[in-house]
Amino acid sequence: MILIGRYLSPFVRRVGTTLKLYGIPFEHRPMLAFGDDKPKIREWNPVARVPTLLPDDGEPLVDSSAILDFLDEQAGPARALTPPSGPDRRRVLKRVAVALGAVEKAVLTVYEVRFRPEAIRHAPWVDMCGGQARDGFRWLDRESDAEWLAGDHMTQADVTAVCAYDFVRVANPDLFATFECPRLDALSARLNARDAFRETQPQT
Repeated sequence: MILIGRYLSPFVRRVGTTLKLYGIPFEHRPMLAFGDDKPKIREWNPVARVPTLLPDDGEPLVDSSAILDFLDEQAGPARALTPPSGPDRRRVLKRVAVALGAVEKAVLTVYEVRFRPEAIRHAPWVDMCGGQARDGFRWLDRESDAEWLAGDHMTQADVTAVCAYDFVRVANPDLFATFECPRLDALSARLNARDAFRETQPQT
């Protein structure tokens, strides 16, 4: 099994971390979705995006949520980080959706600053996206339980939220400084002490 993409991407990282948590062996290829790597990635993923997962057999899988659904099947319902059904599943999925929505907005702020010339950056757009990211993470911080985001044990909500939160810390520290999320700070510190998270640290 081969995972395509750099761990700087929170979407790649949540897949890589989940693979490690499940104990599923895989090869990691930190390819970029642009530049010289793009044509190769397009052979597996028509929109040349990461993550892309190449299973031992079968067709390549694209999009982190679809990949995690496959990995949950491999792990089995007793070990899956997303509950298979019912209110517990919906609770986890809501928190995952908020974390993904927040980090997607944070990614837009990074793209605007890194790839658009300063003279044509649209400050209101950057501020709006940054505010949406901040609101999402603050909501997760308020809605979390004493130790975990969705119940009494680690779920995909925790994995995704930490991967998203850590991305903003690394990629947009100015925005991250406005978050004020003490529970997410503690969750990130606790999970990053584990091998599965330490081995997938995002780096610019």
